Amino acid sequence: MGGIVGSGIFMNPSVVARFVPSAPLVMLVWVAGGAIALLGGGIFAELAARRPTDGGLYAYMRDAFHPTLAFMYGWTLLLVSQSGGMAAAAVTFANYFTPLTGWQTSAVVIKIIAVLATALFTAINALGVRTGATTQNAFMILKILAIGGFVGVGLFASHGAIAIQPALPIGGSTLAAMGLALVPVLFAYSGWQTSSFMSAELKDPQHTLPRGMIAGVIGVVVLYLAVNAVCLRALGVSGLAATNTPASAIAQLTFGPIGLRVMAIVIALSTLGFLSNQILTSPRVYFQMAADGSFFKQLAWVNPRTRAPVIAIVLQGVIAIIISLSGRYDQILNYVTCVDYVFFGLSAIALIVFRNRDARDPSAPQPIFRMPGHPVTTVLFLVIAWAVVGDVLIKSPGATSIGLIILLSGWPIYALFARTASTRGRALQAARDPRQ
Repeated sequence: MGGIVGSGIFMNPSVVARFVPSAPLVMLVWVAGGAIALLGGGIFAELAARRPTDGGLYAYMRDAFHPTLAFMYGWTLLLVSQSGGMAAAAVTFANYFTPLTGWQTSAVVIKIIAVLATALFTAINALGVRTGATTQNAFMILKILAIGGFVGVGLFASHGAIAIQPALPIGGSTLAAMGLALVPVLFAYSGWQTSSFMSAELKDPQHTLPRGMIAGVIGVVVLYLAVNAVCLRALGVSGLAATNTPASAIAQLTFGPIGLRVMAIVIALSTLGFLSNQILTSPRVYFQMAADGSFFKQLAWVNPRTRAPVIAIVLQGVIAIIISLSGRYDQILNYVTCVDYVFFGLSAIALIVFRNRDARDPSAPQPIFRMPGHPVTTVLFLVIAWAVVGDVLIKSPGATSIGLIILLSGWPIYALFARTASTRGRALQAARDPRQ
């Protein structure tokens, strides 16, 4: 849940309301997004049950297809997906936290706070998986309570008490408009895959991870539908479309100026919890890349006492800090959806590959969870995932192309590491056998 719930749910309801003209359709789009997230969660739950190895999607790409493709995934994760998301979360937190302190809001102050937040959680997670997971769980509980409080408050908010502007006109059919509205919804639901990154450090991952993944996605769907129901009740579709900050608007309707401060605290907590999750989970991918010999070997070092991949954690934090200071995190986020859904589609194919492979292997263990409706549901998710990629390519060809170029740049980088590893291996073999 911590890998999914960030600041998007507090803002994206407005984006959806600008595309679709009625409350039932708004809710239908969020229901559809939740159903797609459940399909993805189900696929990853079975993948985790079949292959409970560290690295998650990286390991699935390596074992189902080729190490090159796996490296390309980890490469973009480090440079784009996770680091850009962490930078955005840190800066969003700083933007909401600064007014609460009474400090003068400036670009420099916001960047300093973002850097300090990233450094703090990097240090916490370097202390070990138990410390990082405990911190993450605490923030997730706070987020659930905060969102639950917001839903409760929204039930008592005045109806349509803000200045309402007409909803934006929709071009084309209602179905096409819903398709456009689905993209920000899917972005808000994305993140279920991050829990599989650290499966090797979990207790009994082939059992606990699938259960946690499905339960977590269902929990997020319930939270998101409740938030949207409250937004529609309090603001209506037109009012929701007219504001960029629906949660703050509802809080102000109910409590006045103090409501804005309360909602700022809620959003700050939510983004901080998301940042904590990303720093906890993603370095396990770079650790596994190094352990496979396809990345800098130092990243495979773990602290002998805490068993945490400290260098990988620090590397992730440093790159996120650099992106925060550069101010380019918003452009990077334009790449994320396309890159993520390329690999989501490949994960569906990986499940088909693993099922067929395991069916021919009598010694393969039977997974505790199997994707319901496979292969129909698996292929359906594949089609949806790559339809999202096509939609983003058409709407934002420039930004998406940059993301794909970064993805493809991992190919020659992997070849360089593979060649170096091969040369080192031959040298070691020659040192052991002078006759060669």
